[in-house]
Amino acid sequence: MKRIVLFAFGLLLLSANAFSQAKKPTIMVVPSSIYMERHNYTTTYQDGFGKTKSTPDYDKAFRQDENLRLVISEMGKIMADRGFPLKDLEQTLRGMSSDDAQRELLTSRSGSSIVESPMDELKRVAKADIIMDLDFTIKNQGPRKYITFNLRGMDAYTDKLITAASGSGDPSASATVGTLLEEAVLNYMDGFNAALQNHFNDMFANGREAKITVLMFDSCPLSFEDELQFMGETVTLMDVVDYWLSENCVHGRFSTNTAGEFELVYEQVRTPLFRTVLGKERPTDTRAFVNELGKFLSEQIQLPYKINTVGLGEAWLILGDK
Repeated sequence: MKRIVLFAFGLLLLSANAFSQAKKPTIMVVPSSIYMERHNYTTTYQDGFGKTKSTPDYDKAFRQDENLRLVISEMGKIMADRGFPLKDLEQTLRGMSSDDAQRELLTSRSGSSIVESPMDELKRVAKADIIMDLDFTIKNQGPRKYITFNLRGMDAYTDKLITAASGSGDPSASATVGTLLEEAVLNYMDGFNAALQNHFNDMFANGREAKITVLMFDSCPLSFEDELQFMGETVTLMDVVDYWLSENCVHGRFSTNTAGEFELVYEQVRTPLFRTVLGKERPTDTRAFVNELGKFLSEQIQLPYKINTVGLGEAWLILGDK
């Protein structure tokens, strides 16, 4: 009986140790667009079609809203106490150079345009796996204050909702804004973080979901339906692209949305979270994954290429020029 108890205890320790060393998702806490619009922390930009669009102005918010800075800082502390690495939003904004702010536009053969929104740029620079989208309101109850909040965990690559929590804290006449937030969210965080970790574990095992579009410049000497010699067989260029994806997607998982003469669109492309570079495992992203496809086609078929990112989870590979 004693041996059984010791064996079970040993298994428990091993499980706890394995969990503590498991890879954690990288998270960035961001004020929700609803919060930003409510406080008029917005700016405008031109999209690829010349239309004026509104987007959150985080730099303005941090300059003018002390409560926001305190709440973001407190949320970061709560997550760090639970072992989740964080990307600091304010520091990320400072690290974005003026060159990064220039939107790269490109017109494809089909006439479509690509543009990176300020939010997409922020996600790309931060390279967070999960965005914690936070909305909160400080309310008064006589001389006492309390916080109501709405917190959503979003996949940074697909913008899909992972989990959510909302609630209110107890009123207090003396507590700081940070303490009010902590008291409001604390009861929800263990379940919230468990859902984030489960989502990340699934991505680690089955790959991160992405969308890849492959196009051609007018100068490209081939179409996707043209035949060529590859690995001793006569196949189309489309077959070569499909072959590479089947070999490099996690478990070979991807789906073909469009298969045309001059355009290929792949969705639910499962890309790895990490790759080995110079003997060391490093995080990777959609752009790096698509760049490997471009390098393969350049080496095997001598096709030059250009890459444009369209958000963190989508990239366009354009063949035939640079």
